[in-house]
Amino acid sequence: MILSRDREPPDPSELSIERILLASEGRVIPQDAIDFVVRIAGPRHATVSVFSIARVHGTAFGFPSPGLLPNRREWQEQRDLVARAVKALNRRGLDAKGEVVGTRKASARICKQASALDCDVIVMAADAPRNRVAADFMWTQEPYRVRRRAKVPVYLVRTDR
Repeated sequence: MILSRDREPPDPSELSIERILLASEGRVIPQDAIDFVVRIAGPRHATVSVFSIARVHGTAFGFPSPGLLPNRREWQEQRDLVARAVKALNRRGLDAKGEVVGTRKASARICKQASALDCDVIVMAADAPRNRVAADFMWTQEPYRVRRRAKVPVYLVRTDR
């Protein structure tokens, strides 16, 4: 199935969903996103992988710099938010596991993870879309970059409502 990069993904009830990637570019995973995953996972009792990014802030003169890597507190925040989401999904009867990685390119890493796990869909929380030119420089617009880049349907659960 080829998806248009600007169109909404198909209705989840039309798909055969067996593996779901619940991804975050570092933001807290809201209850609405967990509820959406439970709803679309229900018919086939899909497995869920919760995946979050600990942001690496760049390079110094083309080389990785320890000062730009996530610190212990940032790593722990991401582990905690993944653990909360996994626990919430397990309480709702789903088989869920979680992982945190550090990267500068969150959208590429999320798409790579979905491909590696052979996921049928990606679910992410998202703010309202912004002007595309300005949005390319905003970390909060990462879910829209994932949607444009992914080879599987990406469902964005809006958090600005």
